[in-house]
Amino acid sequence: MTPFQPGRARPLSALRAFLQHEASGGYVLMVAAALALIIANTPLAGVYFSFLGHHLGFSLGPVSLDESVLHWINDGLMAVFFLLVGLEIKREVLDGQLSRPSRIILPGMAALGGVAAPALIYLIFNAANPDTRSGWAIPSATDIAFALGVLALLGPRVPTSLKIFLTAIAIMDDLAAIVIIAIFYTAELHLGALAVSAGILAVLILLNRFGVKALWPYLLGGLLLWFFVLESGVHATLAGVALAMVIPLRKSPACPDDVTSPLHRLEHVLHKPVAFVIVPLFGFANAGLSFTGVSLSSLMDPVPLGVALGLFVGKQLGVFLTAWTIVRLGWADMPKYASTGQLYGVAVLCGIGFTMSLFIGNLAFRQAYLVDETKIGVLVGSLASALLGLLILRVSKSDVPESDEPQPAALADDVQMNLR
Repeated sequence: MTPFQPGRARPLSALRAFLQHEASGGYVLMVAAALALIIANTPLAGVYFSFLGHHLGFSLGPVSLDESVLHWINDGLMAVFFLLVGLEIKREVLDGQLSRPSRIILPGMAALGGVAAPALIYLIFNAANPDTRSGWAIPSATDIAFALGVLALLGPRVPTSLKIFLTAIAIMDDLAAIVIIAIFYTAELHLGALAVSAGILAVLILLNRFGVKALWPYLLGGLLLWFFVLESGVHATLAGVALAMVIPLRKSPACPDDVTSPLHRLEHVLHKPVAFVIVPLFGFANAGLSFTGVSLSSLMDPVPLGVALGLFVGKQLGVFLTAWTIVRLGWADMPKYASTGQLYGVAVLCGIGFTMSLFIGNLAFRQAYLVDETKIGVLVGSLASALLGLLILRVSKSDVPESDEPQPAALADDVQMNLR
C-alpha cells in the first residue's frame, strides 16, 4: 500500500482492493455453488449432506459447544464475513462514499427501494401463510461478490461510477439485512448471556476510547463476544458487526485515509480469506440442492415464486425506479459517464441475491423443504438477474461521446474524485 503524503493523490487501496477481491471472489463463489449443485445430484450426495450434518464440538470448563459443520460455517465463519461487512460500512460512513449526505442520497434511496419492493412482492404470495411469510426478507439483499463478478466480465464497458454505485447499494443492503436479522430473526433472548455480551462490548469501546491500536485485544474480546452472543439467542454473526464498530479508524487532516489504522489493517487482512475462502465455503455448504422431485411446477409454489420474482422483478423495479426518480427530481446526479440503460442494467444485477438471501432463508425457516424451496427461488431469481443484467449492459452505451471515454488512468482519477 502507498501511504498518503501531502501533495500526492489520495491512495485508492481500500476501494480498489474491495472491487478486485469481490469480483474475483465472485468467480470462486460461482464455481463453489455450481460444484455443490453437481455433487448434490450425484451418488456423492449422501457424503455431502452427511458431512454438513456431522457434529463437531469441544468443552473447556463451563464452556461447551457442539454444532454441525453447517452451523459452524453459518454461525462461525460467517461472523468473520459480517465483521468485514461492518468494517466496510464503518469506513464508508466515516471516510468514504457514504460520508456526506450528497453521496448517500442516490444509492441510499435506491437501496431502500430495493429492499421494500422485493419484500412486498414476496408477501403478495405468502402473506396469508403464517409458515412462509417470515421469509419476506429473503429477496431483499444484493450479493456484491456475484454482482461485481458479472460487472468484471464487461471490463471498461461499465463506468467506474456505476461500480461505486452498485457497491454503495450492496453495502447499504447489508446494513439493512443486519438490522432485519437483529430485529426479526431473534427467536429467544437469554438475558444473562446478553448482559455479558454488553459488558464485553463496553470494554472494547473503552479500548477504542483509550487509543489502543493493537488488534489482538479487540480480536480476543471479539471471540468472547461471539460466544456470548451465540448463547444469548441473538444470531452470532451480529457479533462480527458489533466488533467492527469498535475497531479504531484513526485519521487526521494530514492523513485522511490512514492505511496504518487498525481498521484498515484488519480489513486488508480479511479481504482475501473472506472473498476466496469463507464466502465460497458458505456457498458450497448452502447451495447444494437435490433436483429429485423438482419440476417447473415447483417454482410455482409460494416461497420459490415469491423469492424468484422478488429478486428478479422487485429488485430492478425498486432500485431503478427510485434512482431514476431521484435523478429526475434533481436531488442527485446520474453516476458519471452512465446512461439510463446502464443504470437499469446495474439495477437488474441487484437482483443477484445469493449469499445473504440463502443466509436469511436459513434463519427464516426451520423446515428443510422450505429451505430447499428458498434455494430454488434464489437460484432462479439470481440467475435470471445475472443474465438479463449482463445482456442489458452489453448493449447499452455510456452517456458520453466516444472520444471523451475515460482511459484507465482517468477512470482511477474519477474514483478518487468520488472518494473525496
